[in-house]
Order: sequence, then C-alpha cells, then structure tokens
Amino acid sequence: MLASLANNPVQIAFSLTLIGVFAAIYHPVGLAMVVQGRNKTGIPLAINGVFGNMGVACAALLTGFLIDVSGWRSAFIVPGVISILLGMYYQLFVRSSRQSDGGAPHSAVTAGKAEPAAVPRNTLLRVFTVIFFTTAVGGLIFQSTTFSLPKVFSEQFSGSATIIGWYSFLVFSVAALAQLVVGHLVDNYSIRPIFAAVALLQAALFFVMTKVSGTTTLIVAIAFMLAVFGQIPINDVLVGRVVRSEWRSRAYAIRYLVTFTVMASAVPLIAWVHGSWGFSRLFQLLAISASLIFVATLFLSNSERTVQH
Repeated sequence: MLASLANNPVQIAFSLTLIGVFAAIYHPVGLAMVVQGRNKTGIPLAINGVFGNMGVACAALLTGFLIDVSGWRSAFIVPGVISILLGMYYQLFVRSSRQSDGGAPHSAVTAGKAEPAAVPRNTLLRVFTVIFFTTAVGGLIFQSTTFSLPKVFSEQFSGSATIIGWYSFLVFSVAALAQLVVGHLVDNYSIRPIFAAVALLQAALFFVMTKVSGTTTLIVAIAFMLAVFGQIPINDVLVGRVVRSEWRSRAYAIRYLVTFTVMASAVPLIAWVHGSWGFSRLFQLLAISASLIFVATLFLSNSERTVQH
C-alpha cells in the first residue's frame, strides 16, 4: 500500500524493495511446509504452484482492470489490503491449530515420517549442480515469458489494458494446470525423461513463436507456457527428495535466491533485446536457453527414483 503513495521512481523502487523483502519468506518456508513428511511431493508442489501461477494470471487481469477503472495506485492498494487480511487470518489459523494439537509444534507432529535416504556425495553434487543451473536458466525463461507476453499481445492485438489482461489471464491460467500433470508424472516415473521432454518442448515452441503472428500467437503462447509452468515443480521435487527436512528451508532459500536474482536481470535484458531487435530475437534466445536446460537434464541419473524417499 505504501507503493501507491509513491510520486517518483525512487519512492516506487524503495516500496517495491520492501514488498520483495517481506514476500521473500514464502518460498523457503512455504515449500518446506508443503513437502514436510510426504513421500510423494509432486502433486502437493504442483497444487501449490497452480495457485501461485493463478496469482500471476490474475495479476495481469486485475491490474489491467484496476488501471482502466481507477488508476495505477489502486493496483497496489487492493493487493495490499488482501495481504493484510490474509496475514490476520493465518495468525488465527496458527493459534487454533496449536490449541487443537495441545500446543505441540508442527515438527513434533511430523517427526518420524519419511525422510530422504542417504545420497552419495557425488550424486548429491551432480543433482544440485543441475538444480541450480536449470533454476538460473529457468528463472530467466519464466520471467522473460511472463513479463513480455502482455507486451507481445499489445503489439499483436488492439484493445485496452483490460483486454490485454484477459489474453494474459487466459494463457497463464490454462498453462498453470500443466503442473498437475507434471506433478503426477514425477511422483510415478523417473524425473530425467520428464525434465528433458519439458525442456525440449520449450525450445521447439519458442522457435515456433518467432514465426507466427495474429491469433496463432495466442495458441503458441498457451503451448509454450504449458511447458514453462510445467517445469516449475520439477526442481522443487528434486530438492525435497535429496535434502533432509532440517536443511530443506535453506536449500529452497538458495534455489530461489538464484531464481529471483536471475529474474531481476531478465527485465533489463528483455528491454534491451526488444528495443534492439524485437521479440523474435528474444524468443530465439529463450529457445537456446531451453536447449541448455535439456542438455543439463542429461546429467541426471537415468534412474532418478533412487534418490527418492
């Protein structure tokens, strides 16, 4: 809500920094809570990811609507009020849960449940190298696609900010469901071929995106965002499988530190590439990036189920 009071770029930057600082707790703590005590983590992480990506989808729609109706400041006020109400509700939820559990902490309730089996050091190093590399490149792809698509649609289709928001909402909301499919697959099959197939599909569709225009742009955008969103739970599942619960929050924190650092660099990259060559060159670069992820997945064990719980 402080961001809505900004009157210059410095004040906006300061407000957005504060938003990031306080929002940063979610991934290291929230994802560790989601996978705590579970043998199969693909579907829980996928469900969590669907809600997160529906937030991305609704952001484009809600922001466009609020800008058209009451200006950009309301696009900060409304989410701010919702966040405060959610925080108050969660505090009440925690208190009621403690009373129903007789005051027992969550860790005590889940103690003794499944933990990852010991993983050889060489395997652990290889898996984490793949995780952090694909996290970095995947963060670049995710930020580039989600950030640039509304602008791509505004160039391809005429309409108000609300109309462009609806196009973005359609793409992001449909694509988010891919995580459920991928979550089911990684719970029941080896991760390596699934990860490789998703990355290869991204590379192919990014290349196709450079060749289309008009309505076909919307169809191809839905297709490649299915692959982009489908990749999200894979790395989180790998972290949950190879890291013990007492270290899991730290591992997720490092993973998302890498993700968001790369995502921050994606914004000026998008502006520079688009300003110099247009979106076709951007999608060519994303096709190359997805191809690098495909190559990285080949370094995973062909029987990645050996690092499951």
